[in-house]
Amino acid sequence: MSEARVFLLPDLGEGLTEAELVSWHVSVGDTIAVDQPIAEVETAKSTVEVPSPYAGIVAELHGQPGETLDVGKPLISVTPFSTGIATDDAAPAPSPDGNAASSMPSGSDRPDATPGAASSASAVAEAAAETYREEEKAGSGNVLIGYGTPGGHGVARRTRARKSPVAVAEPVSTATETKDLDDLSILRTRVPGRLGAVISPLVRRMAREHGVDLGELPGSGEGGLIMRKDVEKAISAPAVEPVETKPSPVVEPVETKPARTMPIETQGTDARTGLAISSRTPVKGVRKAVAANMTRSRSEIPEATVWVDVDATALVELRKELKAGSSDVPGLLAFIARFVTAGLKRHPELNTRIETASDGSQEIVSFEGINLGFAAQTDRGLVVPSVRAAEKLSARELDAEIRRLTDVARQGKATPTELGSGTFTLNNYGVFGVDGSAAIINHPEVAILGVGRIIDKPWVVNGELAVRKVTEVTLTFDHRVCDGGTAAGFLRFVADAIENPTNLLADL
Repeated sequence: MSEARVFLLPDLGEGLTEAELVSWHVSVGDTIAVDQPIAEVETAKSTVEVPSPYAGIVAELHGQPGETLDVGKPLISVTPFSTGIATDDAAPAPSPDGNAASSMPSGSDRPDATPGAASSASAVAEAAAETYREEEKAGSGNVLIGYGTPGGHGVARRTRARKSPVAVAEPVSTATETKDLDDLSILRTRVPGRLGAVISPLVRRMAREHGVDLGELPGSGEGGLIMRKDVEKAISAPAVEPVETKPSPVVEPVETKPARTMPIETQGTDARTGLAISSRTPVKGVRKAVAANMTRSRSEIPEATVWVDVDATALVELRKELKAGSSDVPGLLAFIARFVTAGLKRHPELNTRIETASDGSQEIVSFEGINLGFAAQTDRGLVVPSVRAAEKLSARELDAEIRRLTDVARQGKATPTELGSGTFTLNNYGVFGVDGSAAIINHPEVAILGVGRIIDKPWVVNGELAVRKVTEVTLTFDHRVCDGGTAAGFLRFVADAIENPTNLLADL
């Protein structure tokens, strides 16, 4: 039996770095084929199925439903089907936890190997480098969701370095094999020629985010290699440990200082306010993605906002008349979406994106079509699916697509393309009972149009006071792509279309 191959959680697109494991479609011992869905994961964008890049027998599942996994972290181990007897392949033995365990790639790499079979440090480093290169060639961790594996076939590639001809495989106990697995993990994460270096980006990122100094951290791996568990131990270690363990006699007076007895935050109590903490909610999934995107928008985009009150009486009455003659009538949002696409054709500056090159220079990128995004509230949070080529659709077609995308978004089934391809966003916050909002632009777009609730208000019509259906329309735009004149021209065009829908619809 060949050595089990470890499939890493792939890059799910849109710059996402983690996903929550929803459920497994397979179990240990199952036989699977290439591109067979093995798990369902929920990202900050949607819920997707992950296909396997390997065919074989499931050896181990790396994670439990509900657990958040980082991109690049092991997802599943698969033992490829044997194609023949290979002298350098050892059958995997079950580990103490019941999962399949693979043997070491080389007898000479084990600490208990005989002196004649032992290899030099440079040979071990080269084996590690070769293993890393072979795994990259095999596509480990590079499967694109919805696109299958790079090769599109079930032929398994070699994922480890060949043995030295002088290496002799020796029987190993379960305990020895467990150690061999740890050594194999070290080989796959070591920087060739630098035993104490850290190659894992997850370990580096974890240390950076938690302020752990890798230069002062002893590694538990072979040759002082810093492992993920070393960083986790440093993060969870009490702050007083470094002081208490120092042999210096200066430590004792430090511990007796009054500052050591000052009140600190205890579990369930907030040190700053003195109030009991009712709950702690991790910022993850959609909420984490929204927070990151909105923060980036605020920090990078010099935005400006313009707004206008609009008499929507004519539009409301038009829809009422259409509904009297047919049940298949577009919603008000679909009509406004039609007006927006028409306005963007006249003011294309608002349907662009700014790209910054590595040298700091910037370009305004224009598009041939319009992918109209719209904000949709779901149980998972706010998402923005987009209607592709919206400028080609009628109000009725826009209505159907908006309803379809809203439905799949609320089910968590919207694809990354449907959620990440917008060029302009329409936000109907009026459904929440508010009149206006200075919205945050959905980065990397350059503008967002918001529509408030439509309510009865006093309005002057032909010099006389009347009760009309009034709404507030707000445009927030990136001041780098246009000035106030362009933004006001677009907003006025949409407002005029709402006030006189019959004239505009006749020309569309």
